[in-house]
Amino acid sequence: MTWTNVLAMVVWTGAGAVLLFVLMTIDSLFTKYKDIAEIRNGNVAVTTRFVMKLFAQGYILSQSISKSNDLWQALMVSVVSFVILFVIEMIMEIALKKGVGLDLDQGTQEGKVAHALLGGSLHVVGALILAACL
Repeated sequence: MTWTNVLAMVVWTGAGAVLLFVLMTIDSLFTKYKDIAEIRNGNVAVTTRFVMKLFAQGYILSQSISKSNDLWQALMVSVVSFVILFVIEMIMEIALKKGVGLDLDQGTQEGKVAHALLGGSLHVVGALILAACL
């Protein structure tokens, strides 16, 4: 391993970390509750869903980086995947709310871990499918 390789790892890792922070911040703007405030208050359901969302975004990013020789392309694929995942999440949440009366955001905010796990699993499964498309 050369110093150039080490520097490249640092740059790619740093860029990925910044992108994850930005994407999670954007995601939290569209959540009906304040993620960090709920986590600070010990809401395990919100924490569970947040961690699953973070894992999903991290997995997509890791797959886009591993399949790309260009940092900007890898980051752009991750951003596009985030948007696709966000739209799919919205559609599924509307379908669950209207179809079976299950409000994942409200249940998660109320501390219902079952709601959080279902909501988070939508992200993880979506990430697995999107990563297979890369």
